[in-house]
Amino acid sequence: MRPAKATAAAVTVATGVTAALGAAAVAAGRYASDAALKAPAGRPLPTEPRLTVHATAAGQITLTRALASLRPGTYGLGGDGTHAVVGPVLESAPHAADTVVRRLEAVTHGTLEPGAKVWLTPQVHIGDPHAALGIDHADVDIPGELGGLPAWFVPGARDTWVIAVHGLGTTREHSMVLMDFLHRQRFPVLALAYRGDLGAPRSPDGLGHLGETEWRDLDAAIRYAVRYGAERVVLLGWSTGATMALHAAAHSALRDRVSGLVLDSPVLNWETTLRALAAARRTPGPLLPLAVRAAQGRTGLRGDRILEAADPEVLKVPTLLVHGPDDVVAPWGLSRRLAQQRPELVTLHTVHDAPHGAMWNADPAGYEEALRRFLTPLM
Repeated sequence: MRPAKATAAAVTVATGVTAALGAAAVAAGRYASDAALKAPAGRPLPTEPRLTVHATAAGQITLTRALASLRPGTYGLGGDGTHAVVGPVLESAPHAADTVVRRLEAVTHGTLEPGAKVWLTPQVHIGDPHAALGIDHADVDIPGELGGLPAWFVPGARDTWVIAVHGLGTTREHSMVLMDFLHRQRFPVLALAYRGDLGAPRSPDGLGHLGETEWRDLDAAIRYAVRYGAERVVLLGWSTGATMALHAAAHSALRDRVSGLVLDSPVLNWETTLRALAAARRTPGPLLPLAVRAAQGRTGLRGDRILEAADPEVLKVPTLLVHGPDDVVAPWGLSRRLAQQRPELVTLHTVHDAPHGAMWNADPAGYEEALRRFLTPLM
């Protein structure tokens, strides 16, 4: 082969290899970003380990011993076709070295067989408020920009409504952990399903946007509440639902009706959260920046939007932050910094030994007391 032809062939091969590597990197970035952008509602986040059921007995369940199964508090126990409620660890119950025994409060759906794979979930209740809690409610349809949004409305005597919005890996069923408490305090409650949820419209690109577009569905819920008698609203959000609440408080045309925010495990930096979820999918570290760029390219996500909404100077209403240092999905340090910058407006209730979105589960009594103290002046 002549030198010129050999050089041309080498360049062609090198170009092809580079293109192939580039395509592979793009594909890897898209796959990694799916951990956040395609997180299915009601399915565990990749940070939540699968546990094995070893045995069940009267009021007890034996699980694989892990940091997750040793968490204090009350949790749902999800599985394929099953759901149960587990309480505290029973230290005195006989068990092998590689297992842990927890109190089995109830099996709400399916059966728990030895060998079944399960995971802890902050969703303690399934069904609807009447079936799960015995609380009367109405199924309502909220007009949103993409179509009707299903919601539960629990009536109450007060003219301040609480609008509850779930976050990553959960559904509106998550809000039922606080529904009974709020009902006893006589607050009307509106629990929202938003774009991408079962029964709600899909987003135009079929992806989640970590609150940056979903907040407009919360805005629709605020309009609905005001239309039907709410003088004021308190926005209660978990995870990206908390992000949605921040956006709505900053940008809604009815933001003057927002009298308070309750932010549980708020996602205050979407890039950090996306990296954490991608890493939990065992994405190699060098590919994590590709996941961020892929998310930006696919959705138009921009870090400055949430930074603007969470700017301490933008906050205008009393805010309760409920978060803890064991959240590996949304860093607690950002919540702590926000509370330090606006101490006259922001209260931080710190919960230890709680994963993302599960602050109530780790300490129900402490959570509800902090919430009671916060809501009392807003009644």
